[in-house]
Amino acid sequence: MVSDSVLESGNLSERNTLGLTAYADRVVTITQATQLEQALTDARSFGPITVLGGGSNVVMHPVQPGTVLLMDIKGRALRADDGDRVVLRVGAGENWHELVLWCHHHGLHGLANLALIPGSVGAAPIQNIGAYGVEVAQCIRAVHVIHRETLATTVLPPESCQFRYRDSCFKHEEGAQWVITAVDLQLDRNAPVCLEYPALKERLQSADPTHDAVLAGVMSLRQEKLPDPVVTPNVGSFFKNPVLTQEEGDRLRKRVSDVPLFPAREGRVKVSAAWLIDRLGWRGVEKQGVKVSEAHALVLVGCGAQTAGPWMSLAADIVASVEGAFGLTLEMEPRVLGLPEVVAS
Repeated sequence: MVSDSVLESGNLSERNTLGLTAYADRVVTITQATQLEQALTDARSFGPITVLGGGSNVVMHPVQPGTVLLMDIKGRALRADDGDRVVLRVGAGENWHELVLWCHHHGLHGLANLALIPGSVGAAPIQNIGAYGVEVAQCIRAVHVIHRETLATTVLPPESCQFRYRDSCFKHEEGAQWVITAVDLQLDRNAPVCLEYPALKERLQSADPTHDAVLAGVMSLRQEKLPDPVVTPNVGSFFKNPVLTQEEGDRLRKRVSDVPLFPAREGRVKVSAAWLIDRLGWRGVEKQGVKVSEAHALVLVGCGAQTAGPWMSLAADIVASVEGAFGLTLEMEPRVLGLPEVVAS
C-alpha cells in the first residue's frame, strides 16, 4: 500500500523554476526528518534517488528515473541566545527568502544581503549561496544530515562542509551522500551592515547604512536585474564567475586590458562572467525558446522552451564562445538532473 506521501509517478514541472516538463518514476514528499530513513530504505529497490528542494537551481531533463524526494521539512527553532548572538535551527524545506525576512523583522541580522534568492534553506549550504558581498557559509554554525547509504545521522560543522565560492562538499562525490534535513544559522542582533559590494554601496550612498536600508537596497537591485522566476522562468545566475590565480589574471589582463577582475579568496581573482558574455554580444540573443536576459547577461530566461534541451544547447554555445575568445571555461551554476527523453525507434 502506498502512503499519502508517496506517488507512483509525478509531474515535476511545478517543482522547478524553469517550468520544465519532467516526470519522476516515483515521488516521495518528506515533511519530517524521521521519515527519511524509511524513505531512503524503500527507495533503494526503485533505482536512483534524487533530492529536490525548491527546484530553483536545477535544469531538469524530462526523465527522472528512480525516486525523487521532495524536501518539505519545515520549522524554525531558537537553539541558543546570549543576548547578542542567536543560533536558529531551520528545517531544510523552509523558503529561503521568507526566512531572511522573518529574521530581519525579528532583529536577527546577517542575512539581508541574501534576500530574494529563490530556493529552500536545505539547498543554501549545497550551493553556498552568495550575493552582494555575503556568503551563507559566514552564518552557518552546523548542517544536520543523514547518509543515503548507511542511514547514519550526524551534524557537520562548517569546516567539514568545505565551503568555497558557490561550492561545498555536498556538490562532490563523498558529500553528495548526505541529505540535509536542517541548518543551524548564527545571527547577531548587533551585527554591522555589509556594504562591501560596489553596486550596493553606490545604491545606499545617500542612505543611512542601516539593516533596513541594506535589505531594501538588495531587494531593489535584484528586482531590477533578475526576473521573478514565478513570472519568467530562470535560475538566477546561470554561470559561475571564473576564479583565477593572480598570475592567470595578470596574463588575461595583458590580452584583454579592460577585463574586470575582483579580489577572491586565497589571493585569487574573480572574472565577471556577465562581462565576458556581454562582451561577445550574447545579451538579448534567443534560441529555441531560451534567451539571454537583456537586463543581465549572466541570466538565461525561458520564453517558450518546455524541455531542458534548448537550455543546455544555448548554455553550450555560450561556453564555447567564451572559451574561444578568452580561453576561460564557464561552469554552470544549476545542477542538471535526469535523462533526456528516449525516443522509440
